[in-house]
Amino acid sequence: MKRIALSTFSLALLGAAGAAHAQSSVTLYGLIDESIQYVYHADSANNHLFQTYAGNLQGDRWGLKGTEDLGGGLKAIFQLENGFDVNTGKLNQGGRLFGRQAYVGLTQDQYGTVTLGRQYDPLVDMVQPLTADNYFGSTFTTPGDVDNNDNSSRTNSAIKYVSPVWSGFQIEGMYAFGGVAGSTGAGQTWSGAATYSVGPFSFAAGYLRMENANTAAGRVSTTNPLSHWSSSVTSDGTFDSAINGAYSSAKSVDITSTAAQYVTGPFTFNIRYSFAQYKPDGFSLFQNQEKFHVAGGYAGYQLTPAMLIGLGYIYTHGAGDTSATYHQGSLGADYLLSKRTDLYLIGAYQHANGTQRALDGSHVTADASVGSYGLTAGSSSQVIVSLGIRHKF
Repeated sequence: MKRIALSTFSLALLGAAGAAHAQSSVTLYGLIDESIQYVYHADSANNHLFQTYAGNLQGDRWGLKGTEDLGGGLKAIFQLENGFDVNTGKLNQGGRLFGRQAYVGLTQDQYGTVTLGRQYDPLVDMVQPLTADNYFGSTFTTPGDVDNNDNSSRTNSAIKYVSPVWSGFQIEGMYAFGGVAGSTGAGQTWSGAATYSVGPFSFAAGYLRMENANTAAGRVSTTNPLSHWSSSVTSDGTFDSAINGAYSSAKSVDITSTAAQYVTGPFTFNIRYSFAQYKPDGFSLFQNQEKFHVAGGYAGYQLTPAMLIGLGYIYTHGAGDTSATYHQGSLGADYLLSKRTDLYLIGAYQHANGTQRALDGSHVTADASVGSYGLTAGSSSQVIVSLGIRHKF
C-alpha cells in the first residue's frame, strides 16, 4: 500500500482547502487478480469454456482510506473502495463508483468504532475470516453463495458499531434504514456477530436479516428486470446462480452462520455451518420457505514461507420448497513471488442431485454451480480450474 500525506493528497487529487492535521493521512491502495480459467460444463448446453477471469481469490479493487486525529484518542475515519473487472475495465457491484465500500465514521480505542455508509455486514467481518473463503476465495465458497460467505451482498445506508477487543472477545452490530416513508421496516437490514480468540483457537457466530420491499411493484429491480430483489432496498441480495435465483422475490433472507478455526504450526483447520432461510409472502413468486443448510471444512498447510496449499469441502442441502444436495470439493495452491505478488492454481468439482426451482417457477433437476461464479452447468456436475496472478499495491 502507498501512503500519501493528507495535505499533499488533498491538494493534488481532492482539491480540499485548509491545513491538514499533522497526524492525519490517506492511503491509496488496490489489488488486481487475473486468471486463465477452464470450466467443464459452463452453460445449459454443457459446453466447456476457456476464458480470462478476474477476482478468484479477491475481487479487483482500488480505494482510499484515511484517518484524522481529533485529539483525546478520537479519530475520524473514512474508506472509499471501487470494484472493477480488469478484463473489461467495467465497474462491478451493479456499476457503482464505490460499490465495494463507502463509509465515514469515528473510532476510539476505549469505546470502539461507529461508521455510516455502504458496508459489509458483521458476518462478513467476523465469521468469514474463519472460513476457507478467506484463503482461496470464490472457488472454495458456498454454491450460489446462498449464505453470503463470499460477500456477494453489501449493505447501503448502514450504521455499524464495532467494539474494542476485550480479552479476545469482540462484538459488532449493524442496522440499515429502509428509508420508506410510513413503512420503517421496508427494505431494512440488520445484523449482529461476535468473535472470540484465545491462543491458536478462534470462534465466531452471527445473524443477518435482509428485508425486501413491501409491495410487488417495489420488488422489481431497476437495474436487473429479471430480479425481484429491488435495488431500492438496503441489501444487494445473494442471488448468484440458478441454485437460489428463483427466490429473489422473497420477503426476507435470514442467515445464521458460525465458524471455528485452529492454527498449529504450519497447519490451519476450520469448520463452519450456516442456515439460510428465504421466506415468502403474498407478493413472492414462490409459496414455500426455502432453507439451505451449509456445512464446510478446510485444511491449509504452509508448505514453505512462500507457498500455501489448501483443501476444502462444502455440503449444501436445500429443503422446504425443494430438495437438492450439492457436494463440492476444492484444491488450491498459492505461491508468493514477493510480499505483493503471488501466483495461484485453484480448482473445484461439484456434484448436484435432487430438484431445484428454476427462474420460470418450475421444479427441475438440480444443476451444479461451483462457488459463487454463477455458471449453471446444465447437468449434475461442474469443474472450474483457474491459473492466476494477484498483485497488490
